[in-house]
Amino acid sequence: MTLKEKYSFALNWWEETNPDATSELNFNNNFELLVAVMLSAQCTDARVNTVTPALFKAYPNAEKMSKATEDDLLDFIKSVSYPNMKAKHLLSTAKMLTDLYKGEVPCTMEELTKLPGVGRKTASVILICAFNIPAMPVDTHVFRVSNRIGLTKSTTPEKTEKDLLKYIPSEKTNKAHHWILLHGRYICTSRNPQCVICGLKEICDYYKKKIIRL
Repeated sequence: MTLKEKYSFALNWWEETNPDATSELNFNNNFELLVAVMLSAQCTDARVNTVTPALFKAYPNAEKMSKATEDDLLDFIKSVSYPNMKAKHLLSTAKMLTDLYKGEVPCTMEELTKLPGVGRKTASVILICAFNIPAMPVDTHVFRVSNRIGLTKSTTPEKTEKDLLKYIPSEKTNKAHHWILLHGRYICTSRNPQCVICGLKEICDYYKKKIIRL
């Protein structure tokens, strides 16, 4: 099987089994999305979803959040990972959005990555979910799944991103990000991957090596 055929097989299976894949973060607008994604760094979406309702009620937009203090924000997000740093970044980002973008979330990679606490991965998620601009955020799940299956043999998230963008049609890129991420979250888990229920095992390099070892 060629690499192109492997991509086609995987994308077709994901599309059949999870056609409506989307982010598991809860948000109602672009500002809430940005805040939620920033909070989700090295933290589960489920945990983020427990703190954002109260946070968004208190600070529904960038302007209101910009008038808070770090301690104010910390009271709402103290149960997520690295709360002190995230409170600092949220406040700085809210101020920048208010001062430079009239409270709106910008829609380019260059502008997004200038926001405090927003790296390429976070910015890519915003491009996908807020603006439907093709991008491929590579988190730990996307990196693991892509390499296990054999969609890439990269050693860095940056190379993984380039490989996935090269072989996945642009009209499927955004959906594919969610497919791969959710596959890693629920099936191709870091420990004890659920190969027995995986519809991709016949094309998966990891599974083939696992069978040989057995």
